[in-house]
Amino acid sequence: MAWVYLLLAGLFEIGWPVGLKMAQVAETRVSGVAIAVFFMAASGLFLWLAQREIPIGTSYAVWTGIGAAGTFLVGVIVYGDPTSLARYLGLILIVAGVATLKLAA
Repeated sequence: MAWVYLLLAGLFEIGWPVGLKMAQVAETRVSGVAIAVFFMAASGLFLWLAQREIPIGTSYAVWTGIGAAGTFLVGVIVYGDPTSLARYLGLILIVAGVATLKLAA
């Protein structure tokens, strides 16, 4: 169950940068900040639950890896962030590192 909590923590980790991005627009400033705070709290709660069984270094790396990769993809798909072969290679390296930590745990 700890890995399910960690996956949820990583997915919620994607939400708070999106909320902060929404807060850049005057019309969605308050709701964007509220969304960011909600996702931060949910992400932290699930990370805390996961760390009861998963080592801190592994859980933190997996958590941030899911958050970084997911936020990158949201940025590309939703916000039109720039892409390049090098940026996708970086994404692949993040995923490979997270998978290695999971397999070595």
